[in-house]
Amino acid sequence: MASRQGGSGDAEPLGPGSTERRTASTTAAASRQGDARPRSPPESPARRRARAGRTDRPEYRSVDPPHGGEAAARTPEDPPVRDPSLYALTDHFRERLEQPGRYVSTRTVSDAIRGGQLRWNNTDGWRFALVEGGVRFVVVVSDTETNSPVVVTGWTEVADREAALEAPRWDGVDVDTIAVRAALSESSSTPIPDRIRPRTVTRPFEVGEHRLETEPGEPFVRCTDCGCRFRSKGGITSRRCRQRSPGR
Repeated sequence: MASRQGGSGDAEPLGPGSTERRTASTTAAASRQGDARPRSPPESPARRRARAGRTDRPEYRSVDPPHGGEAAARTPEDPPVRDPSLYALTDHFRERLEQPGRYVSTRTVSDAIRGGQLRWNNTDGWRFALVEGGVRFVVVVSDTETNSPVVVTGWTEVADREAALEAPRWDGVDVDTIAVRAALSESSSTPIPDRIRPRTVTRPFEVGEHRLETEPGEPFVRCTDCGCRFRSKGGITSRRCRQRSPGR
């Protein structure tokens, strides 16, 4: 997957004709009075590219188009491209790749862009979602406000708990970690003790500055560094982690 620092990752281009985008809407042909010849509909960006022999890459709107030039005809409603090699990674997403318990990699992102289900979300915009081993990988992308398409963020959700527990790539702690993290993120300010209580997380995962774990029956997640207990994501992110002194 391409990055802002340049170079390529583990994703390979899909090749010409493999990207998806919605062409600009066309108007119905109309005839003026006394003119029997109908008008031709406006030429779409995709047709312009095809006529120019450039079918392998889409057009993107630059943040700062050349002076006097016309920005590329691409809008938020146009579905994003499905070629992972064209995407860059935001700094926000790079940080997530390094956090324990995220279970998101450049490989899963590439797979989601290539073959995942594409949906529009009013909050995040375009999302790719791919279910593997009972776990849903969600990737949020954008390509209308930057010079190149970017992966904005990504996360995991438990799509089918039984399937996830049976999948060789996950164990029970992995599945419970994904479930707790997703539950905390669904409503940041809402305490969720009943959704934390049945879970077992013995390998700490990171949220904000805290490394969190929980045991069955506990209605909270506990920071292994500072010892603070939390029932909501808002509580976690609003409090800095101050590690306990030795012996405490």
